[in-house]
Order: sequence, then structure tokens, then C-alpha cells
Amino acid sequence: MNWYEKLNEYFPVEEMKSKEHMEMLLKEKGDVYYKDEGPYHVLMFAEFDKFLFIDYLWVSAKSRGQGIGHKLIEKLKEKNKPIILEVEPVDYDDSDTEKRLHFYQREGFTHAQSIGYNRRSLATNEETPMEILYWSPDNESEEMIYEKMKKMYEDIHTYKDEEIYGKAYQPVEEVLSYDEDRESDNIFNGIKEKA
Repeated sequence: MNWYEKLNEYFPVEEMKSKEHMEMLLKEKGDVYYKDEGPYHVLMFAEFDKFLFIDYLWVSAKSRGQGIGHKLIEKLKEKNKPIILEVEPVDYDDSDTEKRLHFYQREGFTHAQSIGYNRRSLATNEETPMEILYWSPDNESEEMIYEKMKKMYEDIHTYKDEEIYGKAYQPVEEVLSYDEDRESDNIFNGIKEKA
């Protein structure tokens, strides 16, 4: 299985970029968008001057518990920039969502409760609400994380979207919102403690 098939098998269709989109990012934005691949992992990420964005992180179920994910996150943390990523809300019918959250909680990520994120999937045409997690070496504010998310959305998610998909994603102001009083529980409070 190639790197794209691994990601495509693991991530929901509404969260996946097309292979063409990712290959175009790797080729045309190779100074920003990267692939780190090994036999048991695929990490797609963007590195900007002031932050990193994890687009996809997949670790083979066969190799989980061997510290591969931790080593990949540590390698990114060594760059000493905030790291941002999107996660789907906890789905109690899908144990992987909880495992993912436990992993990011152990790695020291924080839930950006003030940031709303809801994008319409071009694949399914359904609203896809996501939550933002971040790790910051300098305790950046959620407002700063929000500004970085807007840049990432415009530079990565919507890159040549009309050319690739035949239609455009929504503009950033329709997808991302910042509200200090947003009614959002900390996503980490919703996961069960591991025995």
C-alpha cells in the first residue's frame, strides 16, 4: 500500500484531500508542505515561519505502542514552534477518536476552545465540524493560534481547490471563527480515563 492509500483507508472521506491535491502541495509548495514516511507511519505536515500544521498523522495499528507517534511529535517539537492540528469530535462508536485524543493529551496538546471550525466537505457536501488542538513552546494565546489556522487554511487546504476539485472550499471567514465565549467543553474532558 502506498502512503496515500494508508491515509485514505484510515481517515474519513470528508477529511481527506485528493491525492492530486497532496502531490501538488508536495511539488509546488515543497518549501512548506512535507511528507515524512516510514514502513509504519505517514506524517504530512506544513512548516511555516512561525508554526507547524499536522495535516495527517498515521501510525500502523500493528506498530502502535512502540513510540513511533511520540518520536514524530518530538521531532516537530524540536523546531520550537507552535504545532496545530485538527481532530474530529469524540465519536463513542469509534474507539480510534478516543485513542487519538489520549495520544495528543499525553503529548501536551491543548484544546483551542475559542476556535470554531466547520468546513463543508467537497467529497460529501456535508458540514464537517472539527476541533483545533495545539502545542506551544511559549504559551501562545488561542487568538494567535486562530490567526495561524487562517493562514494554513488559505495556503494549504484551499490551495488550487477549484482547479483540482472543480469547485472551491468556503472562504476562511465562513469556516473559522474566534470567540472567547464560545460554548465548547474541553475535548479532553470527554475522554474516559485509561484504566
